[in-house]
Amino acid sequence: MIPPFLFWTFALLLLVFGAAVVLNRNPIASALSLVISFIALSALFMSLDAFFIGIMQVLVYAGAVMVLFLFIIMLLDLRAEERRKINVVATTGGALVALAFFAQLYLVIGQLRIASQPFAPLPPKTDDVRNVGALLFSNFNLPFQIIGVLVLVATVGVIVLSKRELR
Repeated sequence: MIPPFLFWTFALLLLVFGAAVVLNRNPIASALSLVISFIALSALFMSLDAFFIGIMQVLVYAGAVMVLFLFIIMLLDLRAEERRKINVVATTGGALVALAFFAQLYLVIGQLRIASQPFAPLPPKTDDVRNVGALLFSNFNLPFQIIGVLVLVATVGVIVLSKRELR
């Protein structure tokens, strides 16, 4: 078990660089921030004694997927996005919708009895790749599918960012 301050350090790194992915105007800086986020997420998995998933996080996402994204970004020679005037009405509306969403999420999760219980511990024999695969596709199938959709959305985002406007 790692000390709690390391957990909070990696969690803070994950949040800061996750926000940097969205806030950076330069696509290369945004992609490199995503790599740091993946590494911090891997460290969090390692702190939960999920060593196989942590290593796979680094190898697959921080390694292969991000190399592919960086290759596409550099191949298309994207420039830093130009600053636009902020639409106050749209920003305020988006903030209100996000606030309403989080309030509803808090109320719904607060009423669920299962949400107040901790996750069930993993069985002791999860060090074998076959056992991890069986767990991944049985008990943890939904989070696995959600990660797949997230990678698909990120791929579509790279394609949309790389589309050039005709003038």
